[in-house]
Amino acid sequence: MRSLVTGATGLIGSAVLARLAGEGHETVALVRRAADRPLAARDVIVLDFARAEPEEWLGAVARVDAVVNCVGVFQDSARDSTTAVHIEGARRLFSACVQASVSRVIHLSAMGVDRATPTAFTRTKRLGDEALMATSLDWVILRPSVVVGRAAYGGSALFRGLAALPIVSRLRNAGRLQVVQVEDVAETVVSMLKPDAPKRITLEIGGPEDLSLEEVVASYRRWLGWKAQPVLDMPGWATTLLTRAGDFAGWLGWRAPIRSTAQAELARGATGDTRPWQTLTGIEPRSLEDALAATPPSVQERWFAQLYVLKPLVFGVLSLFWLASGLISLGPGWEIGMGHMRAGGAEWIGPLAIAAGGLADVATGIGIAFRRTARLALYAGIVLSLAYAVIGTLMLPGMWADPLGPMLKIWPIIMLMA
Repeated sequence: MRSLVTGATGLIGSAVLARLAGEGHETVALVRRAADRPLAARDVIVLDFARAEPEEWLGAVARVDAVVNCVGVFQDSARDSTTAVHIEGARRLFSACVQASVSRVIHLSAMGVDRATPTAFTRTKRLGDEALMATSLDWVILRPSVVVGRAAYGGSALFRGLAALPIVSRLRNAGRLQVVQVEDVAETVVSMLKPDAPKRITLEIGGPEDLSLEEVVASYRRWLGWKAQPVLDMPGWATTLLTRAGDFAGWLGWRAPIRSTAQAELARGATGDTRPWQTLTGIEPRSLEDALAATPPSVQERWFAQLYVLKPLVFGVLSLFWLASGLISLGPGWEIGMGHMRAGGAEWIGPLAIAAGGLADVATGIGIAFRRTARLALYAGIVLSLAYAVIGTLMLPGMWADPLGPMLKIWPIIMLMA
C-alpha cells in the first residue's frame, strides 16, 4: 500500500514509518519543515498540520491508500494549539480522505479519553476521535498508554532524565501507567493495514504491568547501571512551582517536559483494558524491564540522561546572567562602570558605551529565553563577550591580574554558550 504517515518525525510516527517501509509499503512522510526528511520515507510532503487548507490536504492524500495519523500536541503554548491540531486539522484531514476515497485511516489517540478528560490534550483528542467516527471512512482508532522506546523522546526522555537525578520525587495522587513499547504500537499499525483487518473499531494499547511513576523511573535507573535513588514526597507548592515554570517555558517556545498537563495526566493515570487489542492482533506486549534488558545502555544514553535536566538550567542561568548584567550596568553599577571608563581614559564616551553595553546585554538575555531566537542570541553573547575581553584588555590590562578574575571568567562563559 501507499501509506501517508503524519507526525512522521515524532516517536510513534518515525517508528511506524520505518516499520511500514520494512514491510514493503510505499511510504509518504508528512512533515512541517523541508529539512525533516526521514530516511524511511519514499516521498515527503511539507505541510503545517494545524494550518493547511482543505485543497492542500486533498493534494496530500490524493494518491495514497491509507493514512496513519500520528500527530499530537501535548499542551497549548506559543508554538502549539491542541484545538488546531487535534480537532480542526484532524477534521480537514479526514474530510480530504473522504473526498479522495482513502481506503483506511488509522488514528493515534490516547488511552482513557473516553472516560476522563482533565486537560485540553485529552478533551481535544476525544473530539478528534469523534470527528473520525462520524465519517464514512474505514477507520481504526488506537489509544496507547504512555509510549516509550529506544529513542529519547517525550516520556522516554523524561524518564531517563528523572532516573539521573540523585533523588526521585513522589507526586501526590499520581495514577498508574501501563507503559507500552513503541515497537508494539508500530506492529499494531502494520496489522491494521492488512486487507482482512477489522474496521471501525477502537483499541486500547498498553503494557502488561500497572506501574507507578517511581517504579518506571527505578527501572530506567537500574538499566543505566546506577544504584537506587531515595524517594521523597514532593510538596504541593514545589509541584506547582515546577509546572508553572514549565508552562512559562512553553509560552517562550520550549517544550518543557514538566507542565501542568503532565501533572494532570499523571494524576489521571494511563491504564485500560488491552485484552481486545491483544486478542485481535496476537501481540504480547513486553514489560518495561524486558524491553530495557533487550537494549543495553550505551555511553550516549548515560550522557543524555545526565544532561537532560541540565539543559533548561543552563539556558535559564545564561538568560538571567545577561539580563542581570545589563540591568546592573544601567542601574546600580552605573558609577562603577564610569569609574572604569575614567581609569581607562575614555570618560568622554562612557555614558554611551555603558548604555549601549547594558542594552545589548538585556537584549541578549531576552533572546536566549525565547526558543526561536536562542541560537542567534547565544552567538551574539559570544561576540559581546569577546568584544568586552578585547576592550577591557586595551583599556585596563591590569584587570587580568584582578584576584576575582573578571577577565578570566569570560572564557568559561563563552564555552558554556558555545
